[in-house]
Amino acid sequence: MSDTFAALFALGDKLAAHVLLAAAALALGIAVALPLAVWASRSRTVGRAALGFASLVQTVPALALLALFFPVLLSLRSVFGDSLPTLGFLPALLALALYALLPILRNAVTARAEMAPGVLEAADAVGMTAWQKLRLVEAPLAAPFVMAGVRTAAVWTIGAATLSTTVGQPSLGDPIFAGLQTQNWSLVLAGCIAAAGLALATDGLLALIENGLKTRRRRRVWLGLAAIALGLLAALWHERPRAAADTIVIGAKGFSEQYVLARLIGGRLEAAGFRVAYRDGLGSAVVQSALEGGAIDVAVDYTGTLWANQLKRDDRVAPDAMLAALSQWEGERGVLLLGRLGFENAYAFAMRGERASALGIASLDDLARVAPRLVVGGDPEFFERPEWRAVEGAYGLRFARERTFSPTFMYDALASGEADVISAYISDGRIAADRLTVLADPKQALPNYDAIVLLGTAHSEDERVLAAIRPLLGAIDVAAMRQANFMVDRSADKTSPARAAEWLAAQLNP
Repeated sequence: MSDTFAALFALGDKLAAHVLLAAAALALGIAVALPLAVWASRSRTVGRAALGFASLVQTVPALALLALFFPVLLSLRSVFGDSLPTLGFLPALLALALYALLPILRNAVTARAEMAPGVLEAADAVGMTAWQKLRLVEAPLAAPFVMAGVRTAAVWTIGAATLSTTVGQPSLGDPIFAGLQTQNWSLVLAGCIAAAGLALATDGLLALIENGLKTRRRRRVWLGLAAIALGLLAALWHERPRAAADTIVIGAKGFSEQYVLARLIGGRLEAAGFRVAYRDGLGSAVVQSALEGGAIDVAVDYTGTLWANQLKRDDRVAPDAMLAALSQWEGERGVLLLGRLGFENAYAFAMRGERASALGIASLDDLARVAPRLVVGGDPEFFERPEWRAVEGAYGLRFARERTFSPTFMYDALASGEADVISAYISDGRIAADRLTVLADPKQALPNYDAIVLLGTAHSEDERVLAAIRPLLGAIDVAAMRQANFMVDRSADKTSPARAAEWLAAQLNP
């Protein structure tokens, strides 16, 4: 528990960012829902359409809704220019505001529909205008019901905001996602406790306001509003711009190796005098677009990933030729491909050693013979990637079932028998630790996956940044990377990515 409390006390910046995001989304949801509710109360057609749309939004998983705003905003850049952010706060704000819409709108429309007809007739009888009737009669009577909807929306929004990590927005989802990937349950618990505590505190304060509106006790209303305002001011103060040092934003995908390499690069940049921020848990397509758009400044990617996903190529070329083509392609987009780190992290199919021996499987050709009886597991991206289609086509692989796991749980699924074969990574320390058999790829269907460093436009010519990162190029071999990954994923003391990065730095600089 001491580790959990330590992690909780280190979440100040994530909590502040989470508070501001959830508050902004809730405020936007209220600003859209209330006028829409007034209009809906005066038009049955508008009411049905508005409630139908809000209900439809709720059927879309929050993670998918967040992801969908990325291509939408990307397409809008042709109208608003490249300064329109496609990642981070804006897509998270828009998605969460849509999620907050339904409970507020539904409660407001229901409150107006259930209002006693005699009260409204009396307002008309004394000659009130439509605006006076809304302000003096309808709004006060509906306020407690609307507040109940706001309470529901607030709890939903605070919970869903943890998913904004996937689009590069800092939140309490950062420790949750990082903890899940590295099986650091103290970190997961700390993030969950913080998010739940924030939701309960917010619901309690909104309940105080709701009660004050219902019982006509203005003191309770003002007390609740004052407490919320103080919380927002504290978050704003914590998130105020700091000009003490330049800030470099380092992006990382959602697995241990990326966390370790991000901290390794971050440590060198901090030693050079930069302030460093991290955006963890990003998808492959998100990383590339974030570099191009300036949402992140540095990232580690893999040649095979870019070759297949970005250039849409499935042909096999020599590693140097691939690197040269990628370097030119990135340069055309304002991104500098600085160079290789020195190791490769290719996809590879792996099985438990004893299972592979029992079935006589040593290569993907062997696997194809028995695949219809087996379950294959992959990370959330794998079965949609060109590499999977290339391997599937080259060997005629047809499995009994395909299952998707997070990178960490994928290995657990193999160990527990939930999967017979998985799409492993050759630099992963768990391959040796779990005595896995890596299947040969005689047809070379999988491309080269050299780890490379990418720099966004803002720092591609900054000599201080280049001088800090260049010593890492060609300096990390696969054995060292495997050990650093193993320290995070499977070591008894559950080493943090930052500590593993320090260990890796010491191997490079004895």
